[in-house]
Amino acid sequence: MRTLQVELGQRSYPIYIGESLLGEGLIRRHIKGKQALVVSNQVIADHYLPQVLEELEGLECHTLILPDGEQYKTLDTLNTIFSALLEHGHNRSTTLVALGGGVVGDMVGFAAACYQRGVDFIQVPTTLLAQVDSSVGGKTAVNHSLGKNMIGAFYQPNAVVIDTQVLTTLPQRELSAGLAEVIKYGLIRDQEFYQWLEQNIALLMQRDAQALIHAIEQSCINKAQVVAEDETEQGNRALLNLGHTFGHAIETATNYSLWLHGEAVGAGMMMAAEFSAALGWLDKEQLPALAALLEAAGLPLTPPAEMSAEDFVTLMSRDKKVLTGQIRLVLLKAIGEAVVTENFSNEALMAYLNSICEA
Repeated sequence: MRTLQVELGQRSYPIYIGESLLGEGLIRRHIKGKQALVVSNQVIADHYLPQVLEELEGLECHTLILPDGEQYKTLDTLNTIFSALLEHGHNRSTTLVALGGGVVGDMVGFAAACYQRGVDFIQVPTTLLAQVDSSVGGKTAVNHSLGKNMIGAFYQPNAVVIDTQVLTTLPQRELSAGLAEVIKYGLIRDQEFYQWLEQNIALLMQRDAQALIHAIEQSCINKAQVVAEDETEQGNRALLNLGHTFGHAIETATNYSLWLHGEAVGAGMMMAAEFSAALGWLDKEQLPALAALLEAAGLPLTPPAEMSAEDFVTLMSRDKKVLTGQIRLVLLKAIGEAVVTENFSNEALMAYLNSICEA
């Protein structure tokens, strides 16, 4: 087992990474009170809920099963968590346990931030994307029909328990979606890791245990360092959104139901790299290798054919990085070096979007 620490003063917490960690007492170790609510979805609950409940024997423990899918990451679904807590009489000493992917983790974290003005919660991510990204850093939110993750809070968990054994039951499409976020870390700040990914992407797609542990650990190290420096995204934490402004537009346009988050981010990262090259920032010679890596990871390289340049601009204008009406993007100066910038013209952005949407 590897243990990392997210250094946030009094809000610091550990990330445990290893095989077969469920049932080993790590979740129980971080529950301070006598009550717990385990929130999952049916797909995950069928596989792993019994192991978690066995670990929590002796507590006043309840469960809640949510519908599966990004389209259910809404205020209505969030309210079912509050209802369960109230109906079972949970008090301020309760702990919420998020057993699932990014949708479950985001909603449970937001519920924990709000219930009785804040209670403890623990992340037990069961998808690769959640393990390397959404479970770490305290971003919690639900979607709105007009924009993704627009209603939420920064709220840190007590611990993150990453059991790589759960990835054996992960559908291949979900594995690919998670690899998008893994590749992101190499692109924005870790050129050595990017080169390792180029050499080991086949092993990751084959779910080689040691390769996965290394990729997850290195991703969490990068994420933890960025979060420690900028917890509430006032500066460099926004670099973690490479590809996300384009990707969130894709998700919103397709009603959060056709593309997985990681798929949209994969296409969004390719778009960010291409636009960076169009601006003369990123060497165009880097684009074919990036496309090959994303393709080897099973990720799309282009947006949905039905989206127009105007669709993108409208939806990107609602992004959380927008300041005084100006779209800001995470773009690449080089592999391993990203910037958050509005230093481009609207005409250049429209020209690029028209070229990709008409292709």
